[in-house]
Amino acid sequence: MNNRNYNIYFHTHTVSGIVISVVLFVIFFAGSFSFFRDEIINWERNESTAISKEIQLDYNTTLNKLDKEYVLHGRNITISKPGNERRVAIYMEGTKDTLAPAKQKEGSFFYLDTKTFKTFTYEESYSLGEFLYRLHFLAQIPYPIGYYLSGFIALFFLFAIVTGVLLHWKKIVSNFYIFRPKEKLKTLWTDAHTALGMIGLPFQFVYAVTGAFFMIKLLIVAPAVMALYKGDQDKLYKELEYKDPDYKFDNKKLATPFNIDQLVAKAKNNWKDFEITRVFIQNYGDANMHVLVEGEMLSHKKFTGIGKVVYRIADGKEIAKKNPVTQNNYLDVVKNVLYRIHFGDYGGYPLKIVSFILGIITCFVIISGVMIWLVARQKNSLPEKKRRFNAAVVRIYLAICLSMYPITALAFIATKIFYPLTQDNLFLLYFGGWLILTVFFILKKNDDFTNKFCLISGSILGFLIPVSNGIVSGNWFWNSFMQNHIQVFFIDVFWIVLASISLYVAYSLKPKKAVL
Repeated sequence: MNNRNYNIYFHTHTVSGIVISVVLFVIFFAGSFSFFRDEIINWERNESTAISKEIQLDYNTTLNKLDKEYVLHGRNITISKPGNERRVAIYMEGTKDTLAPAKQKEGSFFYLDTKTFKTFTYEESYSLGEFLYRLHFLAQIPYPIGYYLSGFIALFFLFAIVTGVLLHWKKIVSNFYIFRPKEKLKTLWTDAHTALGMIGLPFQFVYAVTGAFFMIKLLIVAPAVMALYKGDQDKLYKELEYKDPDYKFDNKKLATPFNIDQLVAKAKNNWKDFEITRVFIQNYGDANMHVLVEGEMLSHKKFTGIGKVVYRIADGKEIAKKNPVTQNNYLDVVKNVLYRIHFGDYGGYPLKIVSFILGIITCFVIISGVMIWLVARQKNSLPEKKRRFNAAVVRIYLAICLSMYPITALAFIATKIFYPLTQDNLFLLYFGGWLILTVFFILKKNDDFTNKFCLISGSILGFLIPVSNGIVSGNWFWNSFMQNHIQVFFIDVFWIVLASISLYVAYSLKPKKAVL
């Protein structure tokens, strides 16, 4: 590689990496915990459910209960499952009956417990698992700023990955095996950055591409809407199969009795290893009422197997059907594969654990890259003012990034002790505590102290997480295991292991004097 190209790649890699480093660390740290979103939610609520995407619900009882409270006639109702938890999400559009009272024309969204039939608003159902999941794409920043910011960060990260590979292309194999902890500080950070960066390269590339796609796809799609569809967004969504079929509201009461549970069971029995993930009821109680039952094949049977059946209630006929085994097209594969490889929901706990480890490795790669940048700019030849400025920049970076560990552990304890912790209080605890720790470390002006304090305090709080769960719920991790509450058991043991590792690392670290 000639010097000109090397300098272009080097500076692109360095500038893109430094600019996005803090936000990228937040995305990957919160994203690593998001692999266990459902486990965190169930741990917080002291619930456990079968690890399955299928909706387990008594539809008839649920709809009768909701009809008494909301009057369902003429509404479109969507029932879906947000994750491996007991609650299902229910969205009801306003009635299409123009003579109905104004209240019935209002839409509603809430969660429903499939065992108790108790309903919860989004705010009432908010949890730490949801918080960390949404933090990893910056959803707490007002829409659409947070979404677009996280999307462009992912795009810049892709540039950093590609230019990093081009920089190290000739020495990828040899540098992968080199680690010299006894050499000067810059060499240590460079070796760690290169070796761990190569280990996590496929993982990082996948998440850079899929993250950018999910967050800024609207900007990608917009030109196509204008050019190919003449601004008709609905037509595009229909061709992409994001819109359900629309059936006219007849405004006549349905005379035929119906049983949604039977229809769902009938749809499920069409194919072996088929799980129902969504039920869409259109024109409830109307003569032109239709029910769409949608699901997918178990991932180990067919990686992409989306199927659906549409029933006309008036005569009970099946008017449309999509076979998940034989009728999945290129579009289905693209939509489903991108989703699955991003969420890692197809390989059970082994895949989730490996993904978490690779996510934390990526966090270390980000930190080591920042430290390389600092050490390279602390030469005696540079003016004192510039060296102090560079050190201050990195001090702020480290304070923001490293303090996420103890504040996340503290949030677990608080959500268990003060359950249910409201959304506002969770925001106040997490962001307020994060800010206090960050300011404290910046004022302390000691990077070694920041590193050790965060690791040790995070470890101590991590050990207290299963203790707090045992005291508050009486559900100690050995009891959870015996009762087959695997999700609750997993989070307790996960924190014991994580805290043990971080404590060992904290006491193994020795301050290394910079050799300039």
